Amino acid sequence: MPDEPTSPELEKLRFLYRVQCSQLAQTERWIEAELAKVRERASRRPLPEGPAFVLSYLRVGGKASADSVHLGDCRMASHHTKPLSQEQARQAITSGGLRACEICRPDSELGVLE
Repeated sequence: MPDEPTSPELEKLRFLYRVQCSQLAQTERWIEAELAKVRERASRRPLPEGPAFVLSYLRVGGKASADSVHLGDCRMASHHTKPLSQEQARQAITSGGLRACEICRPDSELGVLE
């Protein structure tokens, strides 16, 4: 094979081509790594939602005593709570003799008038 003609300018351009190919390969690796991160984040399941209603307990004489009904995310509920279904919360407020929290108003959410 005969030698190709060359020039200093042609050698510079070939060098530039090799550098750009290397940079393109690096960029492609970065893209793949970022795609893997995005796919991994998308595959995570969202956190389960908490209960819609909770029964708050207070300690009276060393025993737990049901105190009030709250919305599940109410900060006024004590640390000792029990999840309630919508029907259980409605029953606790209407016939269970428990009060509804005056801050989060679960009675309004349930459509109960006290």
